[in-house]
Amino acid sequence: MSDTSPFRRQESGPSPDAVERAGDRIKLRRGLTYLGMTLVLPGSAQLAAGNKRVGRFALRAWAVLWALIAIAVLLAVFARGLAITLFTADPVLRVVQVLLIAVGIAWALLLLDAWRLSRPPELARRHRLGFAIAHLVLVVLICGALFATAGIVSSQRTLIAGVFAGGGRTETQAGRINVLLLGGDAGKNRVGLRPDSLTVASIDAETGRTVLFSLPRNLEDVPFPEGSPLREKFPNGFGCPDHSCMLNAVYTYASDHKELYPGVKDPGVQATKEAVEGATGLKINYYAMVDLKGFEALIDAVGGITLDVHKRVPIGGGSSRIFGWIEPGDDVKMDGYHALWFARSREGSSDYERMARQKCVMNAMLNQLEPVTVLTKFNEIAKAGEEIVESDVPASEIDKLLGLALKAKEQKIASVAFVPPLIHSGNPDFGVIRGTVANRIAVAENADLPKDQRTPPPPVVPDRPKPPVTKKAEPKSDAAKKPKPDTDDLGEICSTN
Repeated sequence: MSDTSPFRRQESGPSPDAVERAGDRIKLRRGLTYLGMTLVLPGSAQLAAGNKRVGRFALRAWAVLWALIAIAVLLAVFARGLAITLFTADPVLRVVQVLLIAVGIAWALLLLDAWRLSRPPELARRHRLGFAIAHLVLVVLICGALFATAGIVSSQRTLIAGVFAGGGRTETQAGRINVLLLGGDAGKNRVGLRPDSLTVASIDAETGRTVLFSLPRNLEDVPFPEGSPLREKFPNGFGCPDHSCMLNAVYTYASDHKELYPGVKDPGVQATKEAVEGATGLKINYYAMVDLKGFEALIDAVGGITLDVHKRVPIGGGSSRIFGWIEPGDDVKMDGYHALWFARSREGSSDYERMARQKCVMNAMLNQLEPVTVLTKFNEIAKAGEEIVESDVPASEIDKLLGLALKAKEQKIASVAFVPPLIHSGNPDFGVIRGTVANRIAVAENADLPKDQRTPPPPVVPDRPKPPVTKKAEPKSDAAKKPKPDTDDLGEICSTN
């Protein structure tokens, strides 16, 4: 019987186009799901839809990796010393570097396999390109991040091997750690490298309270302590009739007479340490030498420093013309080039003023170097540090010194510059120098004690009677060239932020 009704019932259900679009969405969601699974749990996509053996291996490796990260975090929080010791050891860093590269490659391969499992040819034409680009971008980002981190680890390995070679005294000296900071300068017209600045940072091993003692480079007749090979050569101190035997020339002399220091890696540094010990009465634990020619790169690597400049400082001068000025002002931002000239400029100023400026720069770097800067610019800092810094600090002591540096950053840094009228570099009284060192250290240590436990600091006793002084009028301009030698706060010499 045929249906003769003029009205026909329309067939129910979606149209073929709607069905196709729904299928496309399902396929896209499946691909995005595999992508998300691989990002969060690498190997889970393979376990669900691919090679289950590969998936299980990847998931187990991922779990082990997170367990190692958790252990590292726990060590950093509860056993920082052990963590730093581990992660400054070259074998550990080498393993970490290889592991980062391997994880990057494996993760990238799993992402590509997740793309394959999504069956790209079955995706809608409009989805294929975007889906492929998303996978490619993630592969590049993940590999790039992990490879960049491996590069940072490589830089750290190189830095530690090049800078923290070890060899210094690790034992505290009367409860203190004494570090000799040398600014090396090997200019075109100079014979060999000569320390341009010499500063001892005496650090309380418990509180981190620090006193800086700056010695003039032109200090004459410096005595050498018992046991020094140069004591036999110069029993009355390092002196010459032509007054060329100054403190900064000890380095060159010992470097030219290496036979006096058999088996010593750097005779110049060793002799300079001995000379400073003889002058100050302190036992030097470590030294750190910064090549001033490379100082510019280090300042640039940390993003510059900010200083309050109290006096106009020339750029150039001496044997060359003055071709610029660092103008006075507050919050003067300096890049490496200007910071270097601020620290070393000699034109129109004395050695003593220059010593004060160098301490300004050192203090600025201590106070303004932030952990975020170190992290984000580690490669640049490591490269600059490797080229310009050498020291005998062992890697095992990095944790201790880092902790003391953080404590020192929170306190005022006392400073003593051995300049006239405290001492006269051409005819110094080393009793005054040693006595002043002992006195200022005692004052610094008393600052951390209750008043009823403080002891009077030892008096400063000269080695010889002070000669009568005839007062003469001095030009006002000279006053700016001779900063106050004994100050409790570097802020009296310069201001930093």
